[in-house]
Amino acid sequence: MNREELHEFIASGTGNESNICQISAFRDGSIAYEDCWRGYRNEDAVNVNSVTKGVMALLAGIALDREYIQSEDQKVMDFFPDYEVRKGEKTIFDVTVRHLLTMTAPYKYRSEPWKKVCTSQDWTLTVLDFLGGRKGITGEFRYATLGIQILAGIIEHATGEKCINFANRNLFVPLGIPEHTIHEDSSKEDQFDFFMNKNPRNNEWYSDPQATVTAGWGLCLSAHDMAKIGELVLNNGLYGGKRIVSESYIHKMTFPYLKLGERFGYMSYGYLWYKPFDGREVYAAIGDSGNIIYVNKEKNVSVGITGTFKPRIFDRVDFIEQKVLPVVEGQ
Repeated sequence: MNREELHEFIASGTGNESNICQISAFRDGSIAYEDCWRGYRNEDAVNVNSVTKGVMALLAGIALDREYIQSEDQKVMDFFPDYEVRKGEKTIFDVTVRHLLTMTAPYKYRSEPWKKVCTSQDWTLTVLDFLGGRKGITGEFRYATLGIQILAGIIEHATGEKCINFANRNLFVPLGIPEHTIHEDSSKEDQFDFFMNKNPRNNEWYSDPQATVTAGWGLCLSAHDMAKIGELVLNNGLYGGKRIVSESYIHKMTFPYLKLGERFGYMSYGYLWYKPFDGREVYAAIGDSGNIIYVNKEKNVSVGITGTFKPRIFDRVDFIEQKVLPVVEGQ
């Protein structure tokens, strides 16, 4: 499949690729392929859903490198000294930053309490109410989009600045990604529109009423922006010759700590990043609707793909390897 055939394949609007807005790919440090569909331009931003988590992992790494956070094993409660722990709750005191990054933190719910959290005035503190529980620290993988909200609170308490400002100053601007602003409105109606609206978005990040970013979703990026983030990971924390994140942290972030089950395609999991294949140097930050940052160290390629809301699309790794890489390598 060549570039024109790939464009027509996606433009036809059939199958799982019918919601793709943008694809951007770098190879050997230069743009190798870029295209847009459905009225989008290269610079337009899209809510990239859980790719946001992968960006949060990088922000945590920067905070660790600069010793705002002492280590991944620092206790979560160190950052919230004024939080009033519920009577009888003990497990919460054992939860560490590493548990959040590897999705092995325990929670006191069966399903994520979206309504209670997303209608509250402080989403971080509300999520803390659900952290812990009687089972203790089990090391069990528990995918928790709301749980990652605690990580945003940790970065803010540790650095003394809003997470959006920390991200702009230490990650986005150094990568040449436009400065982002807080989305501001967090009403129920606006949250629905934010997910479902298929129009381009601003360079913004959803937030709670405290102007704390939503750490598990809600960051708006272009595919070009995501491919740049992929380049950062590909080059072990360097971008344009400048050190953004330490090489040691990138290695820890992409190390396969856990083997996941069928729901997650039997991929391995690092610090909020996936390792799709055993024995291969391929890594990804993955979000619903097929949003993805794909990093292939074997081929020196990074790919960003954006897509508007479409249910039951999660992993586009195979699509990239079967359809996009041949075009990238053919340029």
